[in-house]
Amino acid sequence: MTLQGYEHLPGLRLDPGHIAIDRAEATDLAAVLGTASPRTEQLHPLYAFIATQRGIGVSVPGLCRLVGRDLTGAIMGGIDLELFADLAPDTTYSVEGEIVDFVRKTSSSLGEFDLLTYREWLAAPTGEVVARTTNTFIFPLGGER
Repeated sequence: MTLQGYEHLPGLRLDPGHIAIDRAEATDLAAVLGTASPRTEQLHPLYAFIATQRGIGVSVPGLCRLVGRDLTGAIMGGIDLELFADLAPDTTYSVEGEIVDFVRKTSSSLGEFDLLTYREWLAAPTGEVVARTTNTFIFPLGGER
């Protein structure tokens, strides 16, 4: 159940954006990851996450502010990455997203915390969705609320 006072958040669309990754950056990432140079027309799958985070029209700190939290002390809780097609360099993708939920939970290791789940997707110039990420941020409450 969505956290009381934040019922308006599920389904809230994030400001859209766009991104293009050039071949040189793709080559640099491949080197950092220790993989072979990327094939001419295919980016490493990690770009699905990188592109959604960099291309959406709101920063991560801005997203945190939408839910009344500060990024300081937040923990990246998880990333679910879905690829529907190869990502290509020198292609401009549109990026859209939405907040899925904002709930309060309790665990034995963290105590009480708020959990933000949001989803972002990349669309090719044709409009086809080529990748989707579902991300969570954990905001430990540490007895302050």
